[in-house]
Amino acid sequence: MLYEITLPQFKKTLLNLSKILDKANAHAQVKKFDFTVLLNARLAPDQFPLVRQIQIACDTAKLGAARLSGKDAPTHDDQEKTFEDVQKRIKETINYLETISAKDFAQSETKRITQPRWEGKYLTGFDYVNEHVLPNLYFHVTTAYSILRHNGVDIGKKDYLGELPFKN
Repeated sequence: MLYEITLPQFKKTLLNLSKILDKANAHAQVKKFDFTVLLNARLAPDQFPLVRQIQIACDTAKLGAARLSGKDAPTHDDQEKTFEDVQKRIKETINYLETISAKDFAQSETKRITQPRWEGKYLTGFDYVNEHVLPNLYFHVTTAYSILRHNGVDIGKKDYLGELPFKN
C-alpha cells in the first residue's frame, strides 16, 4: 500500500514542480530578468530560498523512497544555480524513483525508519510516510509555489495539482 500512495505522488508532485518552474522561467524571460533572481527569492528572511525548497523536495522524495525500499539514493551536491540545474535535479530524482517497484516496498509499512537528526528514535514506515515524508514534500513544493506566485508568476492551483485521473 505504501508504494501506491508514495511513488506515484512523489513523481507527479515533482513533475508538477518542474512544469511550474517552466512557467517561472518563461515569466522571467518575458519580464527580462535573470531566473536566478527567483532561485534566490524567499518568502521570509529566515526561510530557505526557492532553490533550497526545490533541493529539499527532491531529497524528501528520493530519500523517502530509498529508506522504504532499501535502495541507495543518488547524491546531489546542492550546487544548483540555474534553471537548467534545478530541472536536471528534478529529472534525475524522477528517474531514480522510476527504478523502484512495488516489490521493493515489501514490508515497508512496519520497517523501522530512522535518520541522524532523530537521535536514535525511529518511525515505522507507515508513520514515516504519513507523518514526515508526504507532509514534508508538500510543504517544500507549496513553499516553492508560493515564492513564485509571490513574485508574479502566473500559476494557480491547477498547476500545483496537475492532471487529475478523472473517470467518465
